[in-house]
Amino acid sequence: MWIVFGILTLAVVIAFIDVPYLLKQGLKKELWTFSILLLLGTGLSIAEGLQVEIPNPMDALAFIYKPLIDLLFGLFK
Repeated sequence: MWIVFGILTLAVVIAFIDVPYLLKQGLKKELWTFSILLLLGTGLSIAEGLQVEIPNPMDALAFIYKPLIDLLFGLFK
C-alpha cells in the first residue's frame, strides 16, 4: 500500500511542476500528451509495485507471427 501511495505522490509532484509551465506556454497538445503518458506510466508503475503480471509486448508479436513462420518453414523444408 505504501508503494502505491509513494508512486501517486511522485506523480502528483511531477504534475504540479510541469503542468503550470505547459499551460503558461500555451502548449495544449503537449499537455495532453504529457498527461496521457504520465497516467500510463503511473498505472504501470503501480501494477509493477503490486507485483501484477504485466505481459511482454514481444509475446504478442510472437503470437501473431508464429503461424506465418510455421507456414514459411513448412514451405521451405
